[in-house]
Amino acid sequence: MTTLLTRLSLTATLLIAPLGASADMARYEIDREHTVVAFLVDHLGYAKALGRFTDISGHFMYDADTQELGAVSVSVGTGSVQTDNDARDSHVRRGDFLNTSEHPEMIFTADGGTAASDTAGTVSGTLTLLGTARPLDLDVTLNKVAVYPFGHSREAVGLSARGSLMRSDYGMDYGVANGLVGDQVDIIIEVEGIIAE
Repeated sequence: MTTLLTRLSLTATLLIAPLGASADMARYEIDREHTVVAFLVDHLGYAKALGRFTDISGHFMYDADTQELGAVSVSVGTGSVQTDNDARDSHVRRGDFLNTSEHPEMIFTADGGTAASDTAGTVSGTLTLLGTARPLDLDVTLNKVAVYPFGHSREAVGLSARGSLMRSDYGMDYGVANGLVGDQVDIIIEVEGIIAE
């Protein structure tokens, strides 16, 4: 399956079996209220700073019977980044990092992946960040597929995804050479998708 994660993202975000055409694949919309796209990045070697994005949208196609996944598209609004520090958030939005004025979103897309088990797999997709598109693999765990017990009462899919990227691969090299900010960014994605009406 693959993720979304999610505008990941980062994003999105699901576990899957190899894809093929399936008449039973249904469209699932990402539930923005129950989706998290977050990241960890090293700060001077002392500890990792945690950040997250709050502006996430997207969808994917999924067949619960065959575990086929397709047409994953997740958009993350880069300006929605939050690290619980106003000064740092402002810096992260500027040209040294996300350059949100020129690149207001990052997009993850995927068409397939490989299954390691009934509930785990790898989704191979493309992340477009700062105008650069590069491959991104996400390790995805299928948590649950069931009718939501209240509210909309539609089928929902719950997924967890993890991955990492080197931000310098996208031209974001501030603080890398002097070890001020880590190059590797660890991605944390928790997604709920709701079947479209």
